[in-house]
Amino acid sequence: DTCRNFHCKRGKVCHADKEGKPHCICQDPAACPPTKDYEHVCGTDNKTYDGTCQLFGTKCQLEGTKMGRQLHLDYMGSCKYIPPCTDYEVDQFPLRMRDWLKNILIQYYERDLNTSGILTEKQRNKVKKIYQNDKRLVAGDHPVELLLHDFEKNYHMYVYPVHWQFHQLDQHPVDRLLTHSELAPLRASLVPMEHCITRFFQECDGDQDKLVALKEWCHCFGIME
Repeated sequence: DTCRNFHCKRGKVCHADKEGKPHCICQDPAACPPTKDYEHVCGTDNKTYDGTCQLFGTKCQLEGTKMGRQLHLDYMGSCKYIPPCTDYEVDQFPLRMRDWLKNILIQYYERDLNTSGILTEKQRNKVKKIYQNDKRLVAGDHPVELLLHDFEKNYHMYVYPVHWQFHQLDQHPVDRLLTHSELAPLRASLVPMEHCITRFFQECDGDQDKLVALKEWCHCFGIME
């Protein structure tokens, strides 16, 4: 099978021609495997697709058109009304996000106590200091005032989680810059719960070059080191 180790980008599938040579063609959206309701996704055209296979197959078929350039994955789940993000809400967003990242890392650390593999040894050592700190704010739905007070009081606990998330996203390529496609996995999964995340990422790009540098990322989260 000449297609076995032949890689095609999202929205395309490998097809062998008459001579047996592999090449990529657009995925037929109608031929995508069936999906469950929870696998549905919303496109930037505000249309619900059965899954990412159908979305990217459709985008591929529109290649070279304005519609194709504008079509991206907006968020996970069926399309719904996403309320606009107010100035007050976007100002509070980093407080919740920092706390969430810290608790994600602590959950990973707790899992690694039994079965290692999620965090590297270096990462575990970093998170261990946060995990063992008796001043740590336990996971929960905390009021904004408490989150702000804890950040000012225990600033050092929030630095590493913010850096860690940046480096988790900075993958293709690893260049200390986050592109739209590198931010997409985090943004798409959080939009239904955190409607301010799109505006937050847009405002993080201070010089409006469509790239979020590490310095811009840290500044958005109030990390000044």
